[in-house]
Amino acid sequence: MSQHIVAIDQGTTSTRAIIIDHGGAIVSVGQLEHEQIFPHAGWVEHDASEIWNNTREAIGQALSKANLTRHDVAAIGITNQRETAVVWDRATGKPIYNAIVWQDTRTQHLVDRIADGDVRRFAETTGLPLATYFSASKIAWILENVEGARERAEAGELLFGTTDTWVLWNLTGGTEGGVHATDVTNASRTLLMDLRSLDWDDALLEAFGVPRSMLPEIRSSAEVYGRASTHSLLREVPVAGILGDQQAATFGQAAFDAGESKNTYGTGNFLIVNTGEEIVRSEHGLITTVAYRLGDEAPRYALEGSIAVTGSLVQWLRDNLGLISSAPEVEKLALSVEDNGGAYIVPAFSGLFAPYWRPDARGAIVGLTRYVTKAHLARAALESTAFQSREVLDAADAGTDVPIAELKVDGGMTANELLMQFQADILGIPVVRPAVAETTALGAAYAAGLAVGFWESRDELRELWREDKRWEPRMSEEERERRLRLWKKAVTRTFDWVDDDSEA
Repeated sequence: MSQHIVAIDQGTTSTRAIIIDHGGAIVSVGQLEHEQIFPHAGWVEHDASEIWNNTREAIGQALSKANLTRHDVAAIGITNQRETAVVWDRATGKPIYNAIVWQDTRTQHLVDRIADGDVRRFAETTGLPLATYFSASKIAWILENVEGARERAEAGELLFGTTDTWVLWNLTGGTEGGVHATDVTNASRTLLMDLRSLDWDDALLEAFGVPRSMLPEIRSSAEVYGRASTHSLLREVPVAGILGDQQAATFGQAAFDAGESKNTYGTGNFLIVNTGEEIVRSEHGLITTVAYRLGDEAPRYALEGSIAVTGSLVQWLRDNLGLISSAPEVEKLALSVEDNGGAYIVPAFSGLFAPYWRPDARGAIVGLTRYVTKAHLARAALESTAFQSREVLDAADAGTDVPIAELKVDGGMTANELLMQFQADILGIPVVRPAVAETTALGAAYAAGLAVGFWESRDELRELWREDKRWEPRMSEEERERRLRLWKKAVTRTFDWVDDDSEA
């Protein structure tokens, strides 16, 4: 019997293949980073062909490290950066333009035109505000700006997908019969799907000018979509799970039921609170999304607080300012000072997402004096992640009947002990990290494993969850409120920066 699942984690900065055993333990990892392309201020792109090539190589790395072959693999699960849009030629398999990344803000003028003064115009249908974050305006931009794209799309020659669809299509054969599909979680992030029907909505397609023929079939999060092609090292292995990265992390945390939640610390931060089979609307800046759907079961929904820039702020300190030479150094540098020296960093590089939804905001460092050093800035960068998470947690508590009593966390930044302690301090509740912090890959593996009977039930998966470490709050309520007040003041300084010609 095959004793492993391969999870493909196609993320914002890298693509990984992670082999997971029946006990939920990580056996091996293959990983390659891809280029971050910034053609203009506010533009963020990836080379989709590079991503697919890296996916293939990552699979090879993981199998080689574990000394395994396809015969040892029961199924493949896919998880991915959501909202990032790829448009490619159906016949050649070549992208017609770089993938436009979820962080990209170039389409604000298009969003403003469609919103016509009401950013919640489609929220009842989609659960989402009109924002550049989601996929629809990115597709529209490509169709409007790539020569001949509109005509080719209307002729049925072009395909669209978020990166899960791009990987699935290529993995299952590409131009030779590749499966063009996505799951409900990724479809719910396009601004084109009806939350109730779980189908593409004609009125939304018309508003954004997107031909239905471009769009993948929407399927559940756990079923056999197809099998890896004969050109793959995993040939004939079923591809059986797809979840957008934040929903995958929630699934990997075994937060299957209403009221259960998690916060992921990655390129951005994402709090998800499961609301069960009920579609809950937030009046406090959170979005409504699909949490998962297993086969023919009723879908599960969630409230989400999406934060655009957290881990990528540390990358910015490294790559743009040169304050550190590697991301892990930020903790040591931050620990060399006792506090932030009065400095606050609000990383509104792509505007502010939840709970503000202010596309006019841009990043700011405030409270600077001659006293402030690079160590204070390192500490302020970490603290900004915790402050932003506090604000979305407050929004979640305001929109649900039961306040979150402890915060389950995951993602790469949870290795940062200083950040985790400050997060507990600024929240005033315990922060809990699981034994396997790679919950995004774990969730994709769980979905695929359930679909093929590798695991029997969600109860079995709950038994696999183990606590690794817990941080209790140590900060006084008075100090907590003082720092939060200063943070909120700093946030207001980022508003109204973008106007008609500020990013010309």
